Amino acid sequence: MEDHEALALWAADCADRVLNLFEQVHPTDDRPRLAIEAARAWAAGEMPMTEARAAAFAAHKAAREAEHPAARSAARAAGHAAATAHVVTHAPHAAAYAAKAATQASEDEMATVEERDWQYRRLPDHLRAKVFPASTR
Repeated sequence: MEDHEALALWAADCADRVLNLFEQVHPTDDRPRLAIEAARAWAAGEMPMTEARAAAFAAHKAAREAEHPAARSAARAAGHAAATAHVVTHAPHAAAYAAKAATQASEDEMATVEERDWQYRRLPDHLRAKVFPASTR
C-alpha cells in the first residue's frame, strides 16, 4: 500500500508540473486541479478511492473538451494521477502525459528528456525500475 500511495503522490507531482498549461487556456476550469488534489488526498487517507476516481473522470472530460494539445495532455496527466488511487498502473500514464504536455508546449523534443529526467529523479529509488524500464528513460 505504501508504494501505491507513493506512486499516487508522484503522479500528482508530475501532473502538477504541467497544470499551468491547462489553466492558462482554461482559467475557470478547475477539474484537473481538483483531480491532482484528489490524488494527494487519497494518498493521505483523506478521500475514498471512489471520489478520487470521480475526479479522474472529470479531468478526462476536461481533456476531451480542450482544443489546445498541451492543455489536453496536462488534463490527461491530472486524470491519470487521480485514477492511480483506483489502479496503480495509471501513475506512469500521468508521467507520460505530463512529458507530452511539456513537449507540446515548447515544441522542443528535449523537453521530453528533461521532464522524464525530473520524473525519474523524483521517484523513490525502489520504484524506478518498475516505472522506468531502461529502454524508456
